[in-house]
Amino acid sequence: MRATLCAVLIFSAVLLAAQDATIEKIGKSPVETKFGSGGRIRMDLCSSGIDVIGKESGQLRVSYDAGRGDVKVRIRVSGDRAELRVTDCPRNNFRVTIEVPKSSALYVRMFAGELNVKDVTGDKDVVLHFGQLTMDVGKPDSYARVDASVNSGDLEASAFNISKGGLFRSFDRSGPGTYRVHAHVGAGQLELR
Repeated sequence: MRATLCAVLIFSAVLLAAQDATIEKIGKSPVETKFGSGGRIRMDLCSSGIDVIGKESGQLRVSYDAGRGDVKVRIRVSGDRAELRVTDCPRNNFRVTIEVPKSSALYVRMFAGELNVKDVTGDKDVVLHFGQLTMDVGKPDSYARVDASVNSGDLEASAFNISKGGLFRSFDRSGPGTYRVHAHVGAGQLELR
């Protein structure tokens, strides 16, 4: 009995370790790894144009025009958590597409640029310091809490019938759902639709 329990524990540890992965690529596109639905993804993104898109696949995939420079992509997966870091993006209209499982919790930080999030069901904690953040939130009743703010700029949340502009604009909303949205733009435009 004791030997069987030890064998089961060892086998479980081997399975968990087999799911863990770290991938680091420079100047290569696409960069991808398996990642299951329902996980949490933490992203630290370079200043550029970025589209985060939810897909029905069980993978995390980063693609861009590899001929435009030595972009560094690092993906670390540990069980149901992933960390993605994209650095050294060139300037002048550079675009990155990040595909994630449709059901994912996102934590995204980006200094400047254009950030679009669409077709992702789950918690979203997204901060952009300068630029334009556009997030498709789907059904407003899916959320237990929504808070959005801009220090300077426009806050358009058509999904929640909110339209504000100027300095230090924000709104909070509670609802019947299970997910949470936190969205902030330092200077620029924030749109929730």
